[in-house]
Amino acid sequence: MVELRTILLAEDNPKDVELTMEALEDSLLANRIIVVKDGIETLEYLRCEGQYANREPGLPSVLLLDIKMPRMDGIEVLREIRNDPRLKLLPVVMLTSSREDKDLLNSYYLGVNAYVVKPVNFTGFIDAVKQLGIFWGLVNELPPEIKNS
Repeated sequence: MVELRTILLAEDNPKDVELTMEALEDSLLANRIIVVKDGIETLEYLRCEGQYANREPGLPSVLLLDIKMPRMDGIEVLREIRNDPRLKLLPVVMLTSSREDKDLLNSYYLGVNAYVVKPVNFTGFIDAVKQLGIFWGLVNELPPEIKNS
């Protein structure tokens, strides 16, 4: 039986969180979804620090990461992840409204696994998130370092 790993959603916009959760639920994923609201909280979750110091250890199957967040933006979070030997293999998908070339290039230079621009219309957004959830939550094979963490 395949172990369903957590999906970590880093998003500060409550409406986008609600839409993303709805899309993941509509795709019938049984994966647990954890929502963090800024970059600092994202890293605390991943590193089991702060309010997450007592959580069950282990990495999510994927981090869906927004770029524009308070306290620490998604680009900075991605830089921290790729510089941390314990986190550097974690799949990270930028799920953002930014179409700026500099954000796209910075994300890929820092080793993002995918860059998805949030569709403006509701149906497009729901479809995009469903596909992301199914692929990263169920289909993608994780490296042993993450599977065993």
